[in-house]
This record gives sequence, structure tokens and C-alpha cells, in this order.
Amino acid sequence: MQSTTGLSEHSDHTRAVLGELFSENVIAKMLRVAVESLENNTPPIVYPEFVPQNIENAGKYFLRDKDFWTCGFFPGILYLLRERAVKFPQAFPYFGHEQTDSSKTISSLGRQLTSLSRTWTEPVQAMMARTDTHDMGFIIQPSLRKDWELTSNPESLNAVLTAACSLASRYVPSAGAIRSWDILRQADVEISSLTDDCLVIIDSMMNLDLLFYASSHMSDPSLTDIATTHARTVIRSLLRPEDSKNGYPLYSTYHVVNFDPHTGAIKQHRTAQGYRAESTWARGQAWAIHGFAQTYNWTKESEFLTTACGLADYFLHRLETSPACVERPVPGGKRTIGRYVPLWDFDAPIEGEPLRDSSAGVIAANGLLLLSQSLTMAGDMTLARKYFGAAVRIVTDTIEFSYSQERARLVAVGDEVGVEDVMAGQRFDAILKNATANHNAQDHDRYSDHGLVYADYYLLEFGNQLQRMGLV
Repeated sequence: MQSTTGLSEHSDHTRAVLGELFSENVIAKMLRVAVESLENNTPPIVYPEFVPQNIENAGKYFLRDKDFWTCGFFPGILYLLRERAVKFPQAFPYFGHEQTDSSKTISSLGRQLTSLSRTWTEPVQAMMARTDTHDMGFIIQPSLRKDWELTSNPESLNAVLTAACSLASRYVPSAGAIRSWDILRQADVEISSLTDDCLVIIDSMMNLDLLFYASSHMSDPSLTDIATTHARTVIRSLLRPEDSKNGYPLYSTYHVVNFDPHTGAIKQHRTAQGYRAESTWARGQAWAIHGFAQTYNWTKESEFLTTACGLADYFLHRLETSPACVERPVPGGKRTIGRYVPLWDFDAPIEGEPLRDSSAGVIAANGLLLLSQSLTMAGDMTLARKYFGAAVRIVTDTIEFSYSQERARLVAVGDEVGVEDVMAGQRFDAILKNATANHNAQDHDRYSDHGLVYADYYLLEFGNQLQRMGLV
């Protein structure tokens, strides 16, 4: 659907910057990570999670245990590349390499991507029956739903449907919500009772899409009911009304709420990854925008659309009113970059160089793109154009500010396709820098300012969304 604004209305500079979404560098980096990370790791038991940026031995992916919630994103990246190769070959520029016949390169790279996708996805598929996590959407959908949609593989669809039922098993009726975590353990707290506590996090909105999708395939309204009820519970328990705008309230977000599962009452708000309980953790706000946009697309209930808009406008307000220090002048020019690469937490003190979370920006941009489509269908072209423009602005600024300048390219290696650094010895495995997984001072797993697998996933998903919309 293309009835918002097209990129033709944007500057040549913007269109050129967005071209990085489809560059050979992207394919080369992901291919190299896919191959090298299988060394002594076949079948995979560890998965790419983050790339250290400012420490010794920076530049290569740190591999995390496959049970960690991020395991689905790297296979998902490979499937986004496969989607481009199959559906949008014009956005998959690997033709005409030296000493290699183009058709041979196409065939070889296609075979490699298909084989690597399957290798990285098989251990993920085996997780479909997990009931120890709410992150089944993040784990299963990026690769297995895409495999089903590209190849009609019934085993992949079965994994998606089974995962949805596994997620639904965590629903706590008294709270009207799906339990997110079983345990929250930090320096100042341990919450671990399944009978007296029910932890729900704002990220949970992103896993509802799995329930809606499975509900439609299975003709099982109970999954839709659970997802819809959960979304309403999130509105009343994790959203904070701010000023009103355009006839609807703006919302900031808490990260964590703890319910009493006996009564459904709210016991406490906390944060696990943000600055403090009452602050606005940027990625949490982004998850909420994206999740409520998805929920509206499934339900068409106006409450979810106005909620998503209120979350989006607050996110944009905080970007636009961030301190001037977030901007960096472009050498030799009169403009600046960096305003639309979010601070990791909008309320955290800034000490020295502002700490960012590029992943929050690209996640929010995907949500804004969904909102622009929904508002176009609803006939609100003014707001649709606003959100489309904001999504493009965020991604363009993120590419200019955070795109790794350590580039890679494809080369012929016999009948296979290999990868080399454009500048020898300059390597950084992620596409984006300046992501922050967790900078909470009380957390035992604190790490920041790095490449991050889901930052890259949502950056590439934005490119694929533009392709699906016919905008590039």
C-alpha cells in the first residue's frame, strides 16, 4: 500500500543515505558472521548478540547462549536477506564481482543463504514449546514465520502456532496479563515468587503479534482475547498520561509492573534496564509504539490506535527537546546529526558524551511506519505523513550518526562467495553502533554503547518494509 508519502518527496541526500539499507556491505557483514560464528558451534548453541565497540578486541560479535531472548534475531536477519533475494531482487546488489560470472554468484549466494538460514534456525525451532519465557514472538517469528511465508514450509508454521500456545500458557487471568518474567534479580531486589508476584514488562507488547497471527491461522479466538486483554492491561498499568495533543493523551512508559496475582492489584513499578522507575527508558517507549501499532492493525480498535499515537508523539517530543549536546556538526557543512538517535533513557543525567540507544530509534521507526499505513487507511493523511516523515528522519539520522564505517564486501572464493574488509584490518561485525542493551546501575548484566543484533534486525526490517510498501 502506498498512499502516504513516497520517498520521491524527500531530498536526494535522504534517498542516498537510505540506500545504505540495501548495500553490499550489509550482505557481506551478515554472511561473514553467519559463517564464522558456526566455527566450533554447529549446530549453534550460542548466537550473535552484541559487538563491543570501545574495548580491546572490539569489532567481533559476542555470542550468547541460545536460550537467551535475543537468539531469534540473527536467523531473522538472514531471512530478511532471503526475502530481499526472492521478492525484491533489485534491493539485493551482489552482481558482477570480479572474476565471477554473475549468474554463478547469484546461485552460490542463494544456496549459502538458504543453507545458513536453516542451520541457524533449527535450534530456534526446537524452542517452540518453551513455557519459561514470554519472548516467544522475538524468538520464533523473525525466522520461522518468514520461512513459512516465503516457502510454505508446514513445519515452520507449526512452530509458530505451537509457540503461540506456549506463550498463552503464561497468561494470568487475575492480572489480565501474560507473565513476562519469572524472576527479577538486581543488586537492590529479588522478585521470584510465582504465587505472590506477576512481573509484566513494556516489551511484552511486541510478543502479542504472535498470538494474533496464530489465532487467525487456528481460528482460535482465545488467543486474540488474551492478547487484547493484555494490551488493555498494559495501558492501565505501564503507561503514564502526559499532556494531551490532537485530542488524545500523550504517554510515557514504565518498564516493569509487579502485580499481585491473587487480586490483580499493582504492587510496584520498577525498571530493569532504564535509569529509574519513573524515567522513560527509550527502548521501552519504542517497544510500546511498535507493539500498539501492531495490536491496532489486528484488532482495528480505536483505543489502540490513539494509544500508539500518544506514545509516538511523546517519543518524538523527547527527541526534539533533548539537550543541544545530542547534535554533532557534520565536518565541512552547516548541518548537524544525532538529534534523532535517542538517548538511552530520556531522563538519565548526561555525563560527557551522550549515551545513545540506536536500537530504540530504529524500533520506533518501524512502529511509526506501521502507524503511517494505518492512519492512511483511516483517512488521516496529515498524521500519516507526519509519522512517515519522522520514521525516515530517525533512520536517516541513525545511519549518518551510527552506521559503522568499517565496511565489508563480497568476493569470489572459488565457486563460493567470501567476504573481505574494504580496508584491511578495519572490521566491525554489526551494521549500527551506539546501541545500549542495559545501562541500569543496579543490574548485574550492564553493558552499553555497542553493536546489537536487534538494532541491525530492525534497521533491515525498516528497509524491507519500505520495499513491501513499494516506496523504494
